[in-house]
Amino acid sequence: MSAADPSPAAGAAPDSDPGRAAVASAYQRFEPRAYLRNNYAPPRGDLSSPDGVGPWKLRCLAQTFAAGEVSGHSLIDIGSGPTIYQLLSACTHFEDITLTDFLEVNRQELGLWLREEPGAFNWSTYSQHVCLIEGKGESWQEKERQLRAKVKRVLPIDVHQPQPLGAGSLAPLPADALVSTFCLEAVSPDLPSFQRALDHITTLLRPGGHLVLIGALEESWYLAGEARLVVVPVCKEDVMEALVRSGYEVRDLRTYVMPACLQTGVDDVKGIFFAWAQKKAGV
Repeated sequence: MSAADPSPAAGAAPDSDPGRAAVASAYQRFEPRAYLRNNYAPPRGDLSSPDGVGPWKLRCLAQTFAAGEVSGHSLIDIGSGPTIYQLLSACTHFEDITLTDFLEVNRQELGLWLREEPGAFNWSTYSQHVCLIEGKGESWQEKERQLRAKVKRVLPIDVHQPQPLGAGSLAPLPADALVSTFCLEAVSPDLPSFQRALDHITTLLRPGGHLVLIGALEESWYLAGEARLVVVPVCKEDVMEALVRSGYEVRDLRTYVMPACLQTGVDDVKGIFFAWAQKKAGV
């Protein structure tokens, strides 16, 4: 996503926790197209500058997957939101990809792109950039065809439930890898809730499997149309501590400082983190 990509992904079903219930209620006003405009149109959607947030994220993803360790049969994208860019480098290394989101409107948005329907969001600029930095001579059309072929299902998810995908999930479990971008901090009312959500999604991953996590640093809110969404502010140290407590070995943790030119008033994000972590055996 972009600078403020706190993905609208997996929300919380209303329950006895008033904080999580408030999060779920706020997301009912979420507008996928407004979110995409805020984060993927210029200036945040401009991929021409190597110092931009988009190129930084795509570079982190491409380098991590190119290393070859994060691979296997099945991958689950936790809280996809209305975006697919986060899987462009991953799709070469997996045969079965599951997209997930709490909101039906986001799952519908993903379906438009997967079916190549008129009006689907145009990700070709991102696909072209990924092909350029991967340097394999692949066309962006081939890249998108490959991703569409690898995505086998789009499922509802609730990261605040002990079984995030519910009982009897259609996704093959446990997965070999998880990807999650701008989700957990964007749907958690506080740090303990963030930690529990991370614990919950970790149950979907096999021991020794890999998690690729991207999120917002020091952000407290963002806009998606009429929706103003609350975000739990996290720092690099919070992310590191949460991963270790959930049973991961942190393999890589990078941060990006949001430049003033990309602080556009649609959020108060200060930066982005990128983490690659491996689930320890016995967890």
